[in-house]
Amino acid sequence: MKRSRRNVIGGAVAAAAASSLPPQVFAKSKRKAPNIVFIMADDLGYADLSCYGRREYKTPNIDRLARQGVQMMQAYANSPVCSATRLALITGRYQYRLRAGLEEPLLPNTAYGLPADHATLPSMLRDAGYHTSLVGKWHLGNLPEYGPLKSGYDEFWGIRGGGVDYFSHTIAGQKDLWDGAQPVEKTGYLTELLGGKAVDVIEARRGEDRPFFLSLHFTAPHWPWQGPTDIEESLRLGKNNKLQSIVHFDGGSMDAYAAMVVSMDEQVGRVMKALDDIGAADNTIVVFTSDNGGERFSDVWPFTGKKGHLLEGGLRVPAIVRWPRELGRRVVSQQVAMSMDWMPTFLEAAGVEQPDLDGVSILASLKSGDDAFERTVCWRFLNFDQAACRIGKWKYLKILENEFLFDLDADPLERGNLKSRHPKVFERLSAHFDQWNSTMLPLDPNASTRGFTGADLADHVGVDKPVTHHLVETWKGD
Repeated sequence: MKRSRRNVIGGAVAAAAASSLPPQVFAKSKRKAPNIVFIMADDLGYADLSCYGRREYKTPNIDRLARQGVQMMQAYANSPVCSATRLALITGRYQYRLRAGLEEPLLPNTAYGLPADHATLPSMLRDAGYHTSLVGKWHLGNLPEYGPLKSGYDEFWGIRGGGVDYFSHTIAGQKDLWDGAQPVEKTGYLTELLGGKAVDVIEARRGEDRPFFLSLHFTAPHWPWQGPTDIEESLRLGKNNKLQSIVHFDGGSMDAYAAMVVSMDEQVGRVMKALDDIGAADNTIVVFTSDNGGERFSDVWPFTGKKGHLLEGGLRVPAIVRWPRELGRRVVSQQVAMSMDWMPTFLEAAGVEQPDLDGVSILASLKSGDDAFERTVCWRFLNFDQAACRIGKWKYLKILENEFLFDLDADPLERGNLKSRHPKVFERLSAHFDQWNSTMLPLDPNASTRGFTGADLADHVGVDKPVTHHLVETWKGD
């Protein structure tokens, strides 16, 4: 059965009012609501898992999830950078509806964040009877105004900022590891610590009738590129105070990157075992995905571009969903989805009434396996004045003053500019972007784009400058 389609413009006024709810939610199903474990990697490229094509190493635990559930081939991040995507994820809305969503990314000293009175995925699930936990990365604003415990999580253990050293858990000499609002000292490799804490959270739910929602937000494989045995690299960076910004020109290697992803995969295996051990696996929705496209050592084939670009490589992410009670096995889905869709999807699965959101539930498509519905989705990014819109197979892209039209089915590398061959399609998509953009907060030229602007672009870990200039120079004036 085909589900109804929702235009991204539809319901904009209602969505804009969502921040003033408190949510009134009601469990509608007599069946026990599912547990939800949402696992998100940081800067993981589309093809960085062996089930998506990575050849240099194996990710057997995540691959097993794909075999046991639904592997999505057309999943997108809401933004090519992390904090903006996380804002969309937790609110179910385009991040550009909130002032904090204009920051790319949120910096430690920014005054902006996720307002504590805004309805969120964890707050709505908590009001419906769920126990809610965040283990890992927050990156949506700092205390005293902002924080996980103010936005719907019953408990939090992890980092508040964008990234830390994996061994010292510091950035620019400052510790960033917290248990709730209290700083903690813990020896160990951060990925392993987060995996262990997630296991503790699951084991604490043993025997409870109350469903639980666990967000496990790894920092891997975000910089600094340190595998579990790279303690010497940690000491070197600490001695030279290199972790003051996201610019880290001389760090990392393919071996270190592989070790980081493999370590994360091992922790996913620990979490899956914990679900089995408490007898919760059958009625637990498990999602594994990434917050944006990959960085320096990522594989994004068959796409072009990386973090910081509205090319597919900066936006397309792996996404795997397992729910043994309701979903099929070994399903490959072509459903187009975005980060903001997880909120309405989880709320529907939990039987929770929800406000009108920009995201749409993809639950029916996941259950059917092959019943994908068309989405219209848009992006913008201050760096290089980028804009994009996808409708069906067509994608509109703007970089500086240069505009493109791509057929993603035929040309996933985004090399053939078809705007002259298909002028009506080009006009439809560009007009739709303009209409959508008029409903969002205007871009703030003073918003942070630290690490994504200026002369350092050619070397920056998150931006593939030659690719951008290849596009611009190849089709300039076309």
